[in-house]
Amino acid sequence: MNIYKILNEMTLYIDENIEGIIDYETLAKMMGTNRYTMQRVFSVIAGIPLAEYIRKRKLSLAAHDFMTDDMKVLDVAIKYGYESSTSFSRAFELFHGIKPSDLKNNKKIKEFPRIIFDERIATKKEMEYSIIELPTLKLYGLSVTTDKNSIGNDAPDFFKKIENRYYSKYGKVKYAMTTYDDTIRYKCNKYYCMYDIEIPGFEEIAIEKSRYLRFTIQSQSAKEIQELTAEFYRDFFPSCKYDLKPDMELEYYYEDKTDLLIPIY
Repeated sequence: MNIYKILNEMTLYIDENIEGIIDYETLAKMMGTNRYTMQRVFSVIAGIPLAEYIRKRKLSLAAHDFMTDDMKVLDVAIKYGYESSTSFSRAFELFHGIKPSDLKNNKKIKEFPRIIFDERIATKKEMEYSIIELPTLKLYGLSVTTDKNSIGNDAPDFFKKIENRYYSKYGKVKYAMTTYDDTIRYKCNKYYCMYDIEIPGFEEIAIEKSRYLRFTIQSQSAKEIQELTAEFYRDFFPSCKYDLKPDMELEYYYEDKTDLLIPIY
């Protein structure tokens, strides 16, 4: 399966149906996976959530309609699936920086073209993994607020801070995870360090019983853990054959090793 060829077919389908219904289930079938996994794969490879990509394509094409066909705001709003001219005008102004009514006096608009992927890209590295099942976990942790631009530094800094403060009392941190603002886990908001023993003042976190893809490295170095995660998304994830669950990924630390655990159905 060439995932980049499939992604090109998906963006073509989106453009061909941009004025009607873009069926996420159809897109998932193109990729041969479930709807959630399809959205995650798209967002990781394209660098933009699928819903945001579709919205920007609509607003880009809407500007061309105004410029070439002299259409009314309500007609364009209906054409691209907006419930009212007010909601459409608000979205249009946020994207283009001007109101639809001002286009006659200001010809500057933003172009958001269809994404076309390079189908010649090949997987760079083989990755070994296993599938395991874990029971319900009851963990106790502390978190730091972060975002996708800062987590690369925030996570290892916070991890060191927690271990330095609590190692003598509770030992090494056992688990870590990142939480997100959105269901497809594109916009992260917190990073957690967690123990598997109850600790006063720590947040109790229940992780439901699940199956996981397990990728293991013989290290607990922050740099090597980040590289393992990058390898997963770069080399394994684009052609993932498994249906991912919308649960949290975990890092598990033991015997100077680290497991990256990806929940699957």
